[in-house]
Amino acid sequence: MKILYSGTAAAEGVPAMFCSCPICKNLRENYKGYVRTRSQIIIDDVLSVDFPPEAFSHSLSQAIDLSSLRYALITHSHMDHFYAHDFILRGYKYASLECDVLEIYGNAEVSKVFSECTAREMKSEVRTHVRMNTIGAFKELKIGDFRVLTIPALHGTREEALLYYIERGGKGYLHLYDTGEISSEAIAFLAEKGAKADVVSFDCTFLDAPPVVGTRHMCIATVAGIRERLLAAGVMSGGTRSVITHFSHNANPTPERLAAIEKEYSVTAAYDGMVIDI
Repeated sequence: MKILYSGTAAAEGVPAMFCSCPICKNLRENYKGYVRTRSQIIIDDVLSVDFPPEAFSHSLSQAIDLSSLRYALITHSHMDHFYAHDFILRGYKYASLECDVLEIYGNAEVSKVFSECTAREMKSEVRTHVRMNTIGAFKELKIGDFRVLTIPALHGTREEALLYYIERGGKGYLHLYDTGEISSEAIAFLAEKGAKADVVSFDCTFLDAPPVVGTRHMCIATVAGIRERLLAAGVMSGGTRSVITHFSHNANPTPERLAAIEKEYSVTAAYDGMVIDI
């Protein structure tokens, strides 16, 4: 299984799009070319976890053939994770396709956003090439030759945000983005279904800031706690690789600070274009 970390920032990007804070000024002035775009994962060239506004630029900078994309698992409807407008271009005179139908999976709010964003410009010739599938938490899905388990995220109350365990060819990947704590029920579900993660990607939006109860994102202390719970449940093992990502500019994710956290917590800090093969 090949895991490509196309984008590794939170919603505003790093440096942040409209920001003139000291952190962003320092990044622009002293770390030329150090950029983190909004989060996207590509697995085995055919499955995307989330689809941000930068998906097109990711395809150019990282040689990703989006015409071959067969599946998109969407965590939730926020713009930085689901930019549905782009799907009006998947067919007709806009695109010759390697894969006939792109299957999109997401919660009810994701389906609603898809309908709203494509209503005005989606041509009938394109509509047949993009299919929206509404799913919920605590499901086991067969998507092509991937086995997918869905669990709920802790990310507000307006929609049921989802997290994904993805398995193919005996290898497992666990995607824990845009969530605070993980419920005991979710971890038990993964364990009962035999999830064995070779790689876990943890939201680490706040990096080394103190943990806050009830927040919608993680810091490194939260990551460490959830990792211990996953290890105890058998979902992770001593050989599982822990990756932190989805950084906010407010956390000041400079290479030096990330290197120190990598060493202290035995994690890998993802960067745009990083590839892990398992």
